[in-house]
Amino acid sequence: MATVYVGLSGGVDSAVSAALLKSQGYDVVGVFIKIWQPEFIECTWKEDRLDAMRVAAALQIPFREIDLSEQYKEKVVQDMLENYAKGVTPNPDVLCNRYIKFGDFADWAFASGADLIATGHYARVEKGNGKTALLRGVDSEKDQSYFLHRIPDNVLARTIFPIGGMMKRDVRELAKRLRLPNAARPDSQGLCFVGDITLKDFLRRFISVEPGPVIDMKGVVVGTHDGAALYTIGQRHGFSVRTSKGATATHYVVEIDAAANTVRVSEHKHDAAKDSVVLEDIHWIGEAPQLPFQASVEVRYHSAPVRARIESSGNGVRAIFHEPQIVSPGQSLVIYDVVSGEQCHGGGVIGF
Repeated sequence: MATVYVGLSGGVDSAVSAALLKSQGYDVVGVFIKIWQPEFIECTWKEDRLDAMRVAAALQIPFREIDLSEQYKEKVVQDMLENYAKGVTPNPDVLCNRYIKFGDFADWAFASGADLIATGHYARVEKGNGKTALLRGVDSEKDQSYFLHRIPDNVLARTIFPIGGMMKRDVRELAKRLRLPNAARPDSQGLCFVGDITLKDFLRRFISVEPGPVIDMKGVVVGTHDGAALYTIGQRHGFSVRTSKGATATHYVVEIDAAANTVRVSEHKHDAAKDSVVLEDIHWIGEAPQLPFQASVEVRYHSAPVRARIESSGNGVRAIFHEPQIVSPGQSLVIYDVVSGEQCHGGGVIGF
């Protein structure tokens, strides 16, 4: 039977994934991937590693580990900080999956004897007619295909997502039934390397942020903010606005100028919306589709899918929305089949 290297994070999803693969007859090897965490945040990786080891012991599978902290800092964290400094909001989870889990880890696993790799993501891989497709996870609340849309084709073809066809409640129940040592462990929240501090406090440690003016649509100063790089399009809190009426109505961030350290706001949410966006650094799963075509797209993780026309734009690709959308430069726009909404065709980074 094939050898599968399973990324064991210490959480219940990857633990159940390993258990399912073993029950299906695979030769399973559990692997803990160590990533970077800053010195000023309470270290959690040792606890995660211990839980991963306990799972491997309970399942009686070999346990290995790989330190990818330097690669993570260089390819994920540094990219994130550089983008925030420019007023762009990146998605580090997309980068982590592309360059760490399905990049450096996959390369190491295959070189170490793995035939396949597996993780505890809620997504599905479907093969047929010599092609490999990425599908949404069955549990729509937990679906993580958005984060996985940049996996290289040659790696996706050798990847298994064992719990992609399950509901989260059933995964948790199976972990209890199998008496896995981490069956009751809470799900992780937010960015794994940020820990318990806010993203704003984390960014302040690495990039220069100074208070600056909040301006309205006419360019008039109406308030103050904590640093332009800390905000994102559509945000409606974290800054102060003074109005002639005294009371402050809800305002939305519609533009960020990190160089000038200004944040433009409007009382009207639609001022933050765009009719279309250019997609940079686009990645297609399988053959690039013939443009133009109609698609279902997500403009941020777990945003409601919306209709868009995907077409050529100069040397790149543009998504034209059926209805204006609030989008943030640097976030990923992920493209799905317009009929089923299930198959992921790829995606790109939102630019203006």
